[in-house]
Amino acid sequence: MKEFASESGAVSYAKTFAYSHVEKIATRQWIWDDFPRYKVYENGFTTPQREFRTLADAKAFAAKLPFAQIRDLQQPGWISASYPKYRLYQGDKTLPEWSFAALADAKKTAKAYSNVHIIELSSNQWIWDNLSDEQKRLKRERTPVYAIDANGTAGAPDYAFLLDAMRAAAKVPGSTVRNSATGLDVYSNVPAFRVLQYGRPVHSFYGLAGALALAKTLPGASIESGGREWWTNVPYLTVLQNDKPIRSFHTRKAAVDYAARYAGAAVVTADGRRLWSNADKLLYWGWNGTGRTQSILTQAGAAQGLDADVPTWFELGSADGALNDYSDPELVERMKGTGTKVIPLVHNQFDAKLTSAFLRNPEGQSRFIGSLMERLSELGVDGVNLDFELMAGGDRGRYTAFVRNFTEAAHKRGLTVSIDLPRGDVSWDKFTAYDQRILGGIVDRVVVMAYDQHWSGSDEAGSVSELPWAEQGIKNYIAYGVPRNKLMLGIPFYVRDFTLDAAGKPIASRAIAMSDVPEVIAREQADVVYDPKSKQKKYTYAEDGHTHVFWAETPETVKARIDLIKKYDWAGVAVWKLGYETPDLWTMLLRLK
Repeated sequence: MKEFASESGAVSYAKTFAYSHVEKIATRQWIWDDFPRYKVYENGFTTPQREFRTLADAKAFAAKLPFAQIRDLQQPGWISASYPKYRLYQGDKTLPEWSFAALADAKKTAKAYSNVHIIELSSNQWIWDNLSDEQKRLKRERTPVYAIDANGTAGAPDYAFLLDAMRAAAKVPGSTVRNSATGLDVYSNVPAFRVLQYGRPVHSFYGLAGALALAKTLPGASIESGGREWWTNVPYLTVLQNDKPIRSFHTRKAAVDYAARYAGAAVVTADGRRLWSNADKLLYWGWNGTGRTQSILTQAGAAQGLDADVPTWFELGSADGALNDYSDPELVERMKGTGTKVIPLVHNQFDAKLTSAFLRNPEGQSRFIGSLMERLSELGVDGVNLDFELMAGGDRGRYTAFVRNFTEAAHKRGLTVSIDLPRGDVSWDKFTAYDQRILGGIVDRVVVMAYDQHWSGSDEAGSVSELPWAEQGIKNYIAYGVPRNKLMLGIPFYVRDFTLDAAGKPIASRAIAMSDVPEVIAREQADVVYDPKSKQKKYTYAEDGHTHVFWAETPETVKARIDLIKKYDWAGVAVWKLGYETPDLWTMLLRLK
């Protein structure tokens, strides 16, 4: 839901939600929860509002009900219960309030009425009435109106007195008694309560008492009546693995401890609430675009749900393999305390000439790889991000060989390797230095830079990343055969504002952070239209005699990109760059994980 720097802030926020809990991010240690322990039922009926953390609260609520049963969700069955054992009738008729737990109470109410009788629910028999022998004789002399209905077929009315019809029906299993004058069924010989074991019917009973006596002797038992579960000793919590149940537990601690031993596990309640899960979630990686520690801490501190931070710490210094190092060991330790992985970026200064000379220097590559891996091990980071860009197409084979040697060296030190690659286009992929298919098979993660569709040097104005264009890039990488669980979609936290000439051609451009877009729109009073091609809002305004245009990146378009990776089952997203976004965006992203 949301992340906090302090435990008190997290607990205060969590208290505003039902079924919430607070975990420590780094360890997933369970700090606090407001899960109810007691649940109040009323003859099989309950709601989430009838759940309570304390027994005292449950009892206080139950006291308001004529018949209430209290379940301790951490143990089998009920811990207290009151339920109907007798029902009062006046002739054929009864009232909802004419159910009683004690025979004495039923008789007390009966004193106010004539022509009443009491049914014992456990035996389903007429056990008491206030009719005199003379009144019974007169009833039997009336025209018969009561018929036995067996298997849906009623015979001719044979009985004038209901008691006689009931006694006859008791000898016919599954029968009912119908009043032909009113057309109503006035008595049923069908047992109302079924005992089930592991979901399979075992035996049926007229009353709850008999069903309880049997159910308490059976593991995995429950009692069902009228489509409701009245009682159960089935544990309230179930551990699932890949959505398949593997074991049930009465206590949350036991369930979570057990689930933590399995991948893809979750703990769910009997009514379907998911309390805990270690199933794979979307990965969120953030690029800092800087190596400065304080900037990185500020950026990462605002990013809720951030799994990995990618600081710009290393670069290729020269063709002979010199390594320029801007890393900070203290930052690694501080990030570990928040549960965020550190995966430093290493780049080639985006210099094609330098990179070509380097890729033709085997000794320089060995020196560079050795120095970098040694430093990464000293830092204790989780992996490394390889961001070699703007390379000559003729270096395709040499770059692939370098990536293979680079990854083998990283893996020997227990480090993962991610690589940043262009969005891809089948029309020119073969002319680039990137063999996506082979590179995707070598490294652990592939970050697809699905932005800069229109960049500072574009000959036409356009979106940084049209949504259909990004989706086609996703399809391209699937077609390359790169495993989906390796793929991460690079998404922009910025837009590009183009200055146009009189013919509508770009003459200049500048990048604007997402967080600054609303201010630009308001200040310039920009006009807006929806662009169906990009599936984004297009803004235009006039300044200094020129028309300006940009396509907005908003929380809605970010969500649309998340929806795409869910649709195509990718591992997650990589954002460029941290600090460009509005803080509230991360609350949405956290909930989309």
